[in-house]
Amino acid sequence: MNPTNRAIALAWFEAFNAHNLDQLLQLYDDDAEHYSPKLKIRHPETKGLIKGKEALRTWWRDAFDRLPSLRYEVISLTANNDRVFMEYQRHVQGEEALRVGEVLEIKNDKIVASRVYHS
Repeated sequence: MNPTNRAIALAWFEAFNAHNLDQLLQLYDDDAEHYSPKLKIRHPETKGLIKGKEALRTWWRDAFDRLPSLRYEVISLTANNDRVFMEYQRHVQGEEALRVGEVLEIKNDKIVASRVYHS
């Protein structure tokens, strides 16, 4: 397992669970892409894909504002030289927990792409 990429993934969870947008966005390349089925549902015009830190900031700010209890519980992390596969439980008060898979693509110690998988 690549220790640097594992550390990036753990920092990602820490920032996300703290709802710390600045800390979270520091992990991303300026031109990073993010795909999420929830993004596709909430903003169909995106077809689930957004690009750039400001789009990420807007997306996550909305999520944190709408879902103040949102947090992720790590189930497993598998890292190689350019990707991390993360499996986690999404928790929101009043909702059933959702099992999620997410892949972070990492280049030069920055996340350049992320893709979320869930039912």
